[in-house]
Amino acid sequence: MMPQRNLLYTAVTRGKKLVILVGTKQALALAVRREDTSRRFTALEKRLQDT
Repeated sequence: MMPQRNLLYTAVTRGKKLVILVGTKQALALAVRREDTSRRFTALEKRLQDT
């Protein structure tokens, strides 16, 4: 699994008091440089329709 920039951004910005990144500097750099994002299938639309 390749690290993705948008997921890293979401994880870091949701931290309220403390964020700890675990991994290598190379993996973090790769995630920051990546601009391509794949579509995420969260079933959000279906969950909203069911309520």
